[in-house]
Amino acid sequence: MMRRISNSTELRLIPILLAALLAFAAGCASKNQPVEEVDVEVDSEFSDGSMDPSSTRDTMVAVEVDVDLEVSPVYFDFDSYEIRREFGPMLRAAAEALKDAGASVLIAGHTDDRGSEEYNLALGERRAGAVRKYLYNLGVPMGQMSIVSYGEAQPAVSGSGESVWALNRRAELNLR
Repeated sequence: MMRRISNSTELRLIPILLAALLAFAAGCASKNQPVEEVDVEVDSEFSDGSMDPSSTRDTMVAVEVDVDLEVSPVYFDFDSYEIRREFGPMLRAAAEALKDAGASVLIAGHTDDRGSEEYNLALGERRAGAVRKYLYNLGVPMGQMSIVSYGEAQPAVSGSGESVWALNRRAELNLR
């Protein structure tokens, strides 16, 4: 036989249950700690196809950050999103500066003009995601970083030929 608890007893139990639930949730919260590198899909503004990168500008909150972070682009080989060794020292310095300042950064992936627009958007996203994962593994909190892919839409230089294409295959870090 079930026993019915009176309304006044139920009302007194609600704050206790809420406090227990909050304590449990706080204990389950994960910490932003670097993890070993694994191949995973990364979320971006293009994941569900519903967001236009230009529409996010209106919703961003401007934060004054007193950090002088000038980072050269990370360049990639043809049809690749693997970060080359030569960019390790630069990215380590950027990671330290981002962690110290708590600054947010937008990582923009770019490609040369070879390949379809869809392919290049996906490749640009993988390039930006690779840089984000690299910085995360160096201790930059995921919440400080976002990515966007411009594919071939915003070339660094115009023209054709390997010397031009090499400059357009890049990821750029922009403080927000």
